[in-house]
Amino acid sequence: MKNLVIVESPAKAKTISKFLGKDYKVMASMGHVRDLPKSKLGFDPQNNFEPKYLISTDKKKVISDLKKEITKDTTIYLAADEDREGEAIAWHLIPALKIEKNPIKRIVFHEITKDAILEAINNPREVNLNLVDAQQARRILDRAVGYELSPLLWKKVRYGLSAGRVQSVAVRIIVDRENEIREFIPEEYWRIKADFIDPELEALLAKIDGKNQKVTNETEAKAIEASINQGKFELFDIEEKDSTRNPAPPFTTSTLQQEASRKIGLSVKQTMVIAQQLYEGNVGNIPNHTGGLITYMRTDSLNLSKVATSAAKEVIEAQYGKEYALSKPRAYKANTKGAQEAHEAIRPVNMALKPTDIKPYVESAQYRLYSLIWKRTLATQMATAKIANTTYKISAGKNKEYEFQSKGQRIIFAGFMKAYTEGSDNPETALDSTEKILPTIKVGTILNLEKLDLEQNFTKPPSRYTEASLVKKLESEGIGRPSTYAPTISTIQAREYVVRTEDKKLAPTATGEIVNSFLVDHFPDIVDLGFTAKVEEDFDEIAEGKIAWQQVMQHFYGDFKKSIDEKEKSVNKEDYLQIRELGIDPKSGKPVSARVGRFGPFVQIGTKDDEEKPAFVAIPEHLNMDTITLDEALFLFTLPRVVGKNSAGDEIKANIGRFGPYLQVKTKFYSLKVDDPYTIDLPRALELIKELDEAKEKSTIKEFAEEKISILIGQYGPYIKQGRKNYKIPKGVEAESLTLEQTLEIIAKDPKSKTATKKTTAKKSPAKRTTTKKSTATKTAKK
Repeated sequence: MKNLVIVESPAKAKTISKFLGKDYKVMASMGHVRDLPKSKLGFDPQNNFEPKYLISTDKKKVISDLKKEITKDTTIYLAADEDREGEAIAWHLIPALKIEKNPIKRIVFHEITKDAILEAINNPREVNLNLVDAQQARRILDRAVGYELSPLLWKKVRYGLSAGRVQSVAVRIIVDRENEIREFIPEEYWRIKADFIDPELEALLAKIDGKNQKVTNETEAKAIEASINQGKFELFDIEEKDSTRNPAPPFTTSTLQQEASRKIGLSVKQTMVIAQQLYEGNVGNIPNHTGGLITYMRTDSLNLSKVATSAAKEVIEAQYGKEYALSKPRAYKANTKGAQEAHEAIRPVNMALKPTDIKPYVESAQYRLYSLIWKRTLATQMATAKIANTTYKISAGKNKEYEFQSKGQRIIFAGFMKAYTEGSDNPETALDSTEKILPTIKVGTILNLEKLDLEQNFTKPPSRYTEASLVKKLESEGIGRPSTYAPTISTIQAREYVVRTEDKKLAPTATGEIVNSFLVDHFPDIVDLGFTAKVEEDFDEIAEGKIAWQQVMQHFYGDFKKSIDEKEKSVNKEDYLQIRELGIDPKSGKPVSARVGRFGPFVQIGTKDDEEKPAFVAIPEHLNMDTITLDEALFLFTLPRVVGKNSAGDEIKANIGRFGPYLQVKTKFYSLKVDDPYTIDLPRALELIKELDEAKEKSTIKEFAEEKISILIGQYGPYIKQGRKNYKIPKGVEAESLTLEQTLEIIAKDPKSKTATKKTTAKKSPAKRTTTKKSTATKTAKK
């Protein structure tokens, strides 16, 4: 092939290939092709932090396929994304493909359109080594933290835990907020509202003796009511002010994630997946449109190109009228640290392509996200909104000592609000954009009171973070960059340090809290917001060519490694056992405690020093080890409980095991998906057992009871089940005709079986066995 263009994803390759002639072949690298080895530190601290990159196992075929298209005369266009990660992907491809002697051209584009691709092909550049170094610094520093700190957590807290540089800070932010909520002491206040008739109007007590004061208790509220009953309500002043409101800036990665969460209900990860599809043009066949629908979605710039603002103006004039358009484009400046001002904000590639034009051809979520981006972009170039604000001031009380206020607003000119208004994390502020028209009343009017409401309230603690507000917090603190928000939030949930509650808030788990405590106690820099932000600034300086990446590593690694070695000797594991004493069990007289173990939170009766082994039971998801009471804990020990007996007289027991709640009849087990083992009654248990027995009978081809083996029909066809392990049936083998001997032979040859593992291990040398063991441990550390 004369020209080979290498992009990151097959969807992008498919779109771009439509714009280039037969002399170009477009292929995908599927992201990074090289990385640090999983089983080792991956860099040499004694040799200026020299990294040791390897071609990733899952990318060897990709490299092989790419090499097949390359001759010594092939010109290679490295077309990875235009951020640091993309620059590093391009750089890694050169040694991986051994193309150092080929003509190499680095091309970048901000949108996937024919004009943008041809412009990039005609204006290639060199790989930017400063951007590569910034990515290397991030990767190697993050490897140092994860590789060195995770094994220490295993030893001092619990096996299988891990730490990450940005993720640990995100967990700390969530834990700190949870502690604020726990420590919050509500303060009483009273809201006093007057409802009037003829005309209808409502007003709130705003001032006492001309000052803003809170009514803090019922006695004060009743005293105010008594005084009010001795006086009249008189409108003594009307305050009118005109105000203006400007549109929010165009979308960056973080603001798109926040707004998509508020207005569409998407998680941060979902937003980025759908935005990627829109960017790559991985959508349906839209008439008269080829390519991507939006510009690059990982950006912190607020810039819009002249082409975009001109196109927006045309759409605004056509759709809303000239009075809604601007005489000259509105520009925004980013306040974010390290913002890439040379890039563009997220916008539609073609403003003339309205959401309604694409709706029949794309998925619902794609339509909704595109619509959000289109409206926001359009609004940025629309006229300022003009609003008339009116406040009625009403005197009340025996001596007119109280001032009630009623506020209204009228939109004089909607401007950009015709197209779009920004959402808010606070539902009450969402009312700010709505009109509220006050009735026409003259100053001096005596108002007729219908009723006076005295309402007791209490101040509320700060809210838990949502995914959107956490992104906002991370960005405001200078932690992470556009490409890191989504993976950071996904990782802390995948590691079960944080859970997403039913109301879509982020709460720390007991494990997340104990890991955070350990890091705050012994590695305060790692979870310090200021320190983490400073590291991000260092990465920015590397990207600008101001400092060498090795300099950042030298500054960080020495003290960090020294601290790891010290803590390995000095930290006492007993300090992080996570034990909360709940009280004494009245039956046994033994202590009851809530703890966190290898498989999560549990309640224990007794201690390891007792003659009898302690009794323990898992804490269900609806209870929290930090708040569970003694009564709740003791109730958990009512399992296993006998629900009743079946028609054969066999007991049906309900219990919770390692794999969740279940029913047991003799040696048969029935998983409970939705039913509560503590409350399930006999009729429901019998119904469930019957359903599961019938379902199993339908799915069972044959059974070998003596070996506890079943041949079943699953979602993907027949398979063998022995205990909790499943085994594939080789192609061409009839499941119905399998004998016990043939079935055992299939199990023995399967890599998952103990027999196969023993045979494989026996062939390895002792040295290789050691390496394999270390590799497994390191993999767990990375997780």
